Amino acid sequence: MKIPEKHDFPLTDIRRYLEPGPIVLVSSCWKDETNIMVMGWHMMLGFSPAMFGCYIWEGNHSFELIRRSRECVINLPTADMVDTVVGIGNCSGSERIDKFAKFGLTARPGRYVDAQLIAECHANFECKLADDRQIDEYGLFIWEVVKAHVAPSPKRPETLHYRGDAEFMTSGGHISRRSKFKPQNL
Repeated sequence: MKIPEKHDFPLTDIRRYLEPGPIVLVSSCWKDETNIMVMGWHMMLGFSPAMFGCYIWEGNHSFELIRRSRECVINLPTADMVDTVVGIGNCSGSERIDKFAKFGLTARPGRYVDAQLIAECHANFECKLADDRQIDEYGLFIWEVVKAHVAPSPKRPETLHYRGDAEFMTSGGHISRRSKFKPQNL
């Protein structure tokens, strides 16, 4: 295996390499107000129960809606939705814009949360706040996913991954080594 040559790199740009998770659209609802925001900073924290963590900046309009309602829906858009994702990211819910209407999205009711699911997305994950201890200091919300809605096809959708500087990459092919892993490591 060839060892690549490396150079110093600005710390402010390392997210281009460390944010492998897909861009998601977070829908929220508090009282009669709804919103959708774009998010790239998230991580799985556990599998049973399904735990999910994400960073939401306190200056984001969705921050208070989500903190007060203690719930949201994590919606997984596919690469064909890139212009919708950028459009949602370029407008603020503080302007009282109905982003479902503005971007031609279909709202579906959640089973366990008041926030709406985005029907056009490949998957929707209804979340309830499991731990709020990191919100004030770090903007870190820790969720339990209480219901998952996933389209059966395609099995591996092409998703968007943000690299910074208005550049996205899409998920590529996959490599399986399932036969070489020990079951407890899968």
